[in-house]
Amino acid sequence: SLLLLVNNYGSSPEKDFIPHTALGILLLITAVLLAYSVQRPDVFLSVSDYICPVVWFRSGVHPGGTGGAAAHRAETLSSLAACLAAFTLALLIIGGIAVVVKKTVLSLIAIGISLACAHQIAGLSAAGFGQSATAANYLLVCLVGVYFGFGRLLSTITDGKVEPPGMGLERKAEMKTEQNQGCSDAVSVGLVTNLLSASVLACPLLGVVPQLSVGHVPWLWTAGVFQLGMCVLFYRGMDTLAATFYGFTALLKLAEGYSALLSFYSIQPFSPVPFPVVFSVLFSILALFSCQKSLLEGLYLLFYAAYCIAIAAQPQGFFQRGTQGVQGAIFVFSAGMLLITTFNMVSTTMIPTGQGYFKDLVTRIHGLTLRVYDKELHVPHLGYSKYADAEVLGHACSVLAAFAITATVGDRNPLSVLVLPWVVAAGGVLQLLCGSVAFARGKTFESTVFILYGVMWAVWGLTRYGGLYGETRSFNVAVGIISFMLFNCLVTAAALFVNIAWFAYALTFQLILISFLLDAVGALPYGYDIAVTIIFGLVSFYCFLAHIFNSTFQSPQIPLGKPLVKLSGVRGGADICPHVPARKATSVQQIAEIMKNGGICGMPTDTVYVLVAACNRPDAVVKAYKVKKQAQDRPMSLWISSIKQLEPVRHLLSPLLLDFMEAAWPSSISMVIPRGTWMDIFGLGDAAKHIGTPQSIAIRNPDCSVATHLINLIRVGPIAVTSANPTGEADTTHHNQVYAKLGKRVDGVLCDGPSPENIASTVVDCTKIETGHIGFFRVGLIPKSKVILISLLVLFIPNQGCQTQIHTQNSGPCRKAFSMGPPHMRGPGY
Repeated sequence: SLLLLVNNYGSSPEKDFIPHTALGILLLITAVLLAYSVQRPDVFLSVSDYICPVVWFRSGVHPGGTGGAAAHRAETLSSLAACLAAFTLALLIIGGIAVVVKKTVLSLIAIGISLACAHQIAGLSAAGFGQSATAANYLLVCLVGVYFGFGRLLSTITDGKVEPPGMGLERKAEMKTEQNQGCSDAVSVGLVTNLLSASVLACPLLGVVPQLSVGHVPWLWTAGVFQLGMCVLFYRGMDTLAATFYGFTALLKLAEGYSALLSFYSIQPFSPVPFPVVFSVLFSILALFSCQKSLLEGLYLLFYAAYCIAIAAQPQGFFQRGTQGVQGAIFVFSAGMLLITTFNMVSTTMIPTGQGYFKDLVTRIHGLTLRVYDKELHVPHLGYSKYADAEVLGHACSVLAAFAITATVGDRNPLSVLVLPWVVAAGGVLQLLCGSVAFARGKTFESTVFILYGVMWAVWGLTRYGGLYGETRSFNVAVGIISFMLFNCLVTAAALFVNIAWFAYALTFQLILISFLLDAVGALPYGYDIAVTIIFGLVSFYCFLAHIFNSTFQSPQIPLGKPLVKLSGVRGGADICPHVPARKATSVQQIAEIMKNGGICGMPTDTVYVLVAACNRPDAVVKAYKVKKQAQDRPMSLWISSIKQLEPVRHLLSPLLLDFMEAAWPSSISMVIPRGTWMDIFGLGDAAKHIGTPQSIAIRNPDCSVATHLINLIRVGPIAVTSANPTGEADTTHHNQVYAKLGKRVDGVLCDGPSPENIASTVVDCTKIETGHIGFFRVGLIPKSKVILISLLVLFIPNQGCQTQIHTQNSGPCRKAFSMGPPHMRGPGY
């Protein structure tokens, strides 16, 4: 604001005080820093933080004229007037609501920037008009910003004791409504970007600008990029419907910007009919299912369905009055949605939006059961990050890309037919995004498919419809397509183990790749490519409909089919056994109940994942042994939550061994101790033969709160434990691997992402500890030197405050311990 203040006061109609390029670079740097640093959950500050960088972006990088002041003003007017109008209205709405809820600082900033934008619109029409007023408004924003920054600093320094009036630093609990949860505070940003693109497209109809020009491209593409960001945020917020909607609108904005870019080359775009018709169907279905959130939101989406129909009715697309008229309606409705949504987020008085009507209607229909819409809908979070499922948008993108390439280019310039943005943006960019989300969720197959197909659509779209292909046929292109076909053969084979729908999806895409190959070598039969793309589009549409229907209704379900080939342990755990987050106490309780009833479960520890069973359920111990396919040299072990669980058998154990346990646990140290009659007290029965060897048994007290809490909840003493992987395979370091290696043979899994360590525990031989000797079966997380030090303290410094002596003196028993230790441990350092 200070830069714009100085520039507006110092500039004249004939000459700018700061060159546009320099001003643009400074403002872009400032905007990026602001957007990165100010990340608050407060809706108003979030909206203003995202809008202000865009406003400043246009102030610094609008195109400069080369034909004198008049030409410069005309070009600037055409590229900025519509965009400034959208921000003027959006900021005025935000500032007005801020006044209502008594957020003084924000209201002054929003209204100040809104008035500055309004005066700049007037200045574009008349040279020099409103320039001082624009600077005055930015001065107001600067003063308010300085006041707010000083107030925050003062409040921080005084620990909140001194707080200037109007700061609004405290969060009022009563203003945090249910609607302002998760990522819903970002809805306003998405609505503002919709308002921006609608303003750009509606202004030619109103005569504000003559037509779309290259100056509108940055605005439309910036809005599209923001919408892609909103899509990711809503996946993060577990809202699949909103993420899909913003993915769709991002496609429209990227295509609109592409059409405006063609005007630079004097190319009149042509929009094929099939694609916008299919897009309108997808918008209509999404609008229907969005009614479960509110009727107002469903109605809002129907405007975009009407927009796609208008594009289909007038092949010139975004340059026709019909489409521009619909965008005018979207502009008005977006402004109303911005007002209602933002007000409902921060006010205790709610404007009705038609919530609950969809649910009431479904309850009246016999046979339909609505699925509870909450964040747990997308559990398990197979990956480390938590995102919603992206299959709905991924399959919709396949539908759009497939029907887009059914258009016939003919004698036209490939760039003029609006196929390139749909194939590259929908089939390429958004499918890559969906693949990334699926990868974050740990869905290996789905992420592989979406990423592979996204790359194929992007490469083929740029080659065939980007002017790189032309009329020639290339052997090199054919070789590249054959490579994709080989990869897709692997995907199709993998789909046999998933379900019929995925298999049909991969198989029909192979037919499209064949059509690409035949086209590359000039041997494409007439109509083959149209036929296979329609088939693939219909299969993708079925998958889209099935996923959005099944995520909304619990019953009935649109079938995706069973796996054509079934193998033991493949995807079984994710479909059958409970898979619950380990960080919730209720989840640990659920797993404990499963184990009490004789189930075996996967569990995270301080090292790797393990498979556990309750000792008082011998059948569960036998089951765990058979699942693991235990080798003779890798017996099962016992785990305890604390050494107090050994109190019933304490008189049967060596006092020196108990001292060693007290000194070493809890930790990643497993102790192999002599086997004895003391094991009978834990209720193992005949299953005791599967734990340990006839002479010894391994026991451990893990340094893991989840594991110890689970053992305490079972209340049967120790639990039987083995590593959660078949014998001979690598240790299991992620709950995904528990599913992959053991599958449906486990009854439950506590999911906690990647293990904190990738190596197992250290196994110490304590069978001869009475003679003063210990050995090592395996050196794992705990180094040998540390175990030896603990043993020395127990063996040679009993009951003398060893830990204190070791740090304060080097004489007496400690010197004896050091002199008897191994050579590398002797001396004051130890």
